[in-house]
Amino acid sequence: MKKGYFIYIFIALAIGLIAFSAYYLYKHENEKIEDVANTVRETKTNEITNIRLGISNLDSLNPIVSKNQNIQDTSKIIYEPLLGLTDDYKLENLLAVEWSKAENKAYLIKLRENVKWHNGTDFNAVDVKYTIDQIKNLGSEYIYFPNVSNIESIDIVNNNLLKINLYEEEPFFEYNLTFPIICASFYGEEDITTSDKSKIPMGTGMYKIQEIDINSQLELKLNTSWWNIKKVTPKIDKINVKIYSSIAEVYNAYKLGSIDFLATTNNKAIEENIGTIGYNIKENYGRQFDYLALNCENSVLSNKEVRQAINYAINKGEIINSVYGGKYIEADYPLAYGSYLYNKSSTDYEFNQDRAKRILVDNGWEYINKYWQKKINYSTVRIKLDLLVNSSNEARVNVANIIKSNLESARNTSKFSFSER
Repeated sequence: MKKGYFIYIFIALAIGLIAFSAYYLYKHENEKIEDVANTVRETKTNEITNIRLGISNLDSLNPIVSKNQNIQDTSKIIYEPLLGLTDDYKLENLLAVEWSKAENKAYLIKLRENVKWHNGTDFNAVDVKYTIDQIKNLGSEYIYFPNVSNIESIDIVNNNLLKINLYEEEPFFEYNLTFPIICASFYGEEDITTSDKSKIPMGTGMYKIQEIDINSQLELKLNTSWWNIKKVTPKIDKINVKIYSSIAEVYNAYKLGSIDFLATTNNKAIEENIGTIGYNIKENYGRQFDYLALNCENSVLSNKEVRQAINYAINKGEIINSVYGGKYIEADYPLAYGSYLYNKSSTDYEFNQDRAKRILVDNGWEYINKYWQKKINYSTVRIKLDLLVNSSNEARVNVANIIKSNLESARNTSKFSFSER
């Protein structure tokens, strides 16, 4: 009897302990969930709205005068062009809402209405004409001169419509209309290359210059009157742009935590300057190409199969890794990666020396006496090429040596040389 009594007590205690454990685990788990929820809520309320950016060698705040690429990249949020490019390189309407080719050598541009300069005055066709005239007057040493060099004259039809007349017909001229527009009334009759740098210039863009110390920093504030603000809804309210005299000072400021971002850099050895930990890198495919220019007037290179064979015989990956530290990517033709016109599957020029040889054989070339040769118009033509490079450009010389080695190692079937100048 007593024995059974104790068994009941033990069972009751066990059930109670299990119930308590279950309740404790349930409560503890709920507390963890609540802590996570609180953390999420706290994170959402602590969104970053101010950032610090470093740039060096500020030459001008006027985007059509500046020759500094970092200034150009920064000024894109202050000034706007007539037309822009989307991430996949399609044209998009910005300050222009329509464009049309009126004649072979003339374009009509309809401007966006109700666009304001940062001081609240109206943007109109006079500003566009003024900007184009200024770029043309600056001359060929400035960045945007090629965009407007074919423009002969501009007719202002009304405040929001103008006609651009060209010297000669130019296919896809509209892609030139991507230069920033500056305010005519701000500069007036001033020489824009010597204009007072302490004056706060005006754009129409997402951010406006609030304060300026040309020797140390700029403060950019969100332009709440921006024409596109409801659609884009920017998250950053203020950008503090710190100005340094050299890129080395920018790197040092970044390492010390004085700035949050480095502006766009093409420095292939950036890790040597700022290390490899404690930051994130966003890589963007550029639109600059290193390429092998072929003289298609040459009796050999005028043959398409020879050019194809050369393409297959060159190890582009070796060049990228050996000369450029792996900081480039292979391109099959000069069309930007990410473009809506780019189709990777449509090209296949990966390194393949056997295929290079097969192309030559299939097109009547024969390997005789250490040369590929072929009868063309009753004459024997041999593949013997020179690569011409600038001897003072160490990287180009190294690339040329790799190409020379690649072509010679294609079954040791051709003789190639290169000359330095």
